[in-house]
Amino acid sequence: MARENSDWSIQDIARLAHTTSRTLRHYDAVGLLPPSRVGANGYRQYDERSLVRLQRILLLRQLGLGLPAIAEVLASETDEAVALAAHLEWLRSEQQRLDRQIRAVGSTLIDLNGGERLMAEKMFDGFDHTQYKEEVEQRWGADAYSRGDSWWRGMSAAEKADWKERSAALGADWQRAAAAGLDPLGAEAQALAHRQFEWLRGIPGTPGSGEAGPPKEYFTGLAEMYVADARFAANYGGASGAAFVRDAMLAYAERTL
Repeated sequence: MARENSDWSIQDIARLAHTTSRTLRHYDAVGLLPPSRVGANGYRQYDERSLVRLQRILLLRQLGLGLPAIAEVLASETDEAVALAAHLEWLRSEQQRLDRQIRAVGSTLIDLNGGERLMAEKMFDGFDHTQYKEEVEQRWGADAYSRGDSWWRGMSAAEKADWKERSAALGADWQRAAAAGLDPLGAEAQALAHRQFEWLRGIPGTPGSGEAGPPKEYFTGLAEMYVADARFAANYGGASGAAFVRDAMLAYAERTL
């Protein structure tokens, strides 16, 4: 049955979110989740926007972010639908990775219980983020992989979660722009291409990282690869989305690099 109003008490929210009123009061105290209104009796009330904000807070907490980092993410990603779509995309990729781990562990248990010889090739599927090591080294050299791998391993859990969140948000923004039929040469698409350039510049091992940024040849080559390689195209919603990204990146490169 639908609610006659859109307000929930702090006790309602605590029960629904499987948290405590004390936690919600703390979120209010640090400016993370203020109530939508406070009644004459002093009771906190929360509306639907508050519920959406709390869902985002809890999702980010699961990624390992502290409250100050969560506040920064919420302040920078004000479009709730876009932010949640990006997080959903990341959750689905994690689900796929976990499904692979479940199958690998399940297969190991079956072999152990049946006295069968263990299949080493299957035991570690979904565990190792270095699965593309050989491919990266072939494309861009061993140093590129080594620097990128060291950078990733040196991150804290919160830093990794924040980077994944920002990366997923960029991918979701590309997909939204492509789905809207925007002109890849237009201002919004070119702003996305600039974000892509800055994102690449921040990854150690990428040519030009931490300096002037990726050179034109690398940037345009990567743009073409997004279309040519279905694994990369999937990050942008498929072939048509990848083609939109490519066209925007090529135009950006011609104008600025």
